[in-house]
Amino acid sequence: MSSPVETVIAEAARFLGDRLTVNTALREQHSHGEDAQPPRLPDAVAFVQTTEEVARLLALCHAQGVPVVPFGGGTSLEGHVTPVRGGISLDLSRMTQVLEVNQADMDCRIEAGVTRPALNRHLRDQGLFFPVDPGAGEATIGGMCATRASGTNAVRYGTIRENVLGLTVVLADGRVIRTGGRVRKSATGYDLTRLFIGSEGTLGVITEIQLRLHGIPEAASVATCQYSDLAGAVETVIAVMQGGIPVARIELLDEVQMAACIAYSKLDGLEAAPTLLFEFHGTPASVAEQAGNAEAIAAGFGARGFRWATDPEERTRLWQARHDAYWACMATAPGHKGLTTDTVVPISRLAEAVLGAKRDIAESGLSAPIVGHVGDGNFHALILVPPEPDGLARAWALDRRLVARALALGGSCSGEHGVGIGKREFLEQEHGAEALAVMRAVKATLDPRGILNPGKLFLN
Repeated sequence: MSSPVETVIAEAARFLGDRLTVNTALREQHSHGEDAQPPRLPDAVAFVQTTEEVARLLALCHAQGVPVVPFGGGTSLEGHVTPVRGGISLDLSRMTQVLEVNQADMDCRIEAGVTRPALNRHLRDQGLFFPVDPGAGEATIGGMCATRASGTNAVRYGTIRENVLGLTVVLADGRVIRTGGRVRKSATGYDLTRLFIGSEGTLGVITEIQLRLHGIPEAASVATCQYSDLAGAVETVIAVMQGGIPVARIELLDEVQMAACIAYSKLDGLEAAPTLLFEFHGTPASVAEQAGNAEAIAAGFGARGFRWATDPEERTRLWQARHDAYWACMATAPGHKGLTTDTVVPISRLAEAVLGAKRDIAESGLSAPIVGHVGDGNFHALILVPPEPDGLARAWALDRRLVARALALGGSCSGEHGVGIGKREFLEQEHGAEALAVMRAVKATLDPRGILNPGKLFLN
């Protein structure tokens, strides 16, 4: 007699053909993301191309009680795509159609496998762009929705949550629902769109997204600003945000991170010192005003002045260096693994959080460069895990210290990476037992057999 997973594989092969595979190499590719969690092989990988195929496969898995783990670009940092209980890895990366663009209304509908760079190439000639930029170019927008991603532009344009108007979602039993719509507001019924944003594939599989778009700004300016100490850089951020200056991006890199980026990305003319990266959007006049106000504030906290990236190639190179910060750090420590923290605090507590993190890192004896989208209080420490028997345990201990401080300051254990496996232990502390019980009840209602991305969000 066939096992449940063997039954699913045999039945799914009838409509997926060779897009349902048990090839070992492909299963290994789908056994992990970009995280420190131990990999686990799925029993099979299904490359789906339509919502209807997702619905048929989920109905099969629901009937047989076989786990399903959605997989997009494989860039998750908290173990979201690791199939901890085996089953089917559901790869949506081939669902790459831009289904419609409504230029006059500044919205579009896409399939879940579309990436931000691909969408913006499609939109460029219409004067529109999608601003949510988590840094990983391979990240799919479906995955960004599932993890409630944000990134460098969130301080001005909001996170993925604010830029999604509606979704097409396949539920655990194969039913297809559509949430939201094209309008910017509605006062009807429960907000199901927001329920699925950040649900990490545990409540349903997102297959299509209706996105809010923005006009490409008339002018954009980028500047770097370096400091002799980290405190001055952080205090500048707080003052700029409290002053209401509408910066598009404001990124912090400590001296360790800057040294890595200078070496990896060949950033000539910059020092290994605490650094802020600014970007301003708007009309030429408004950009000049924003930049002047920010530069004046920075000078008051010991900044060495703004260095402007004056041409598009230089701006692109600077932001690419920021996006490559993870790889720059890894290049400094061959043989190490990376464990990325993701704490966020109210902007008024940012100095306490960042400077406290630096003390914790120093006391741990580990290397952990700091980088962050600090305009919204979010920063990361990339803990370099040494190849020693106790290396990972030391790294997790440091992560817990950083999270404990963030929670004590009224913050969160995860600003944009999600919970997955890595942050499960903090969920009750952050939200409380009663709220966690409600989350479990929602999960049990929408996924009564527990097949959707099991082992994520909740400890058991």
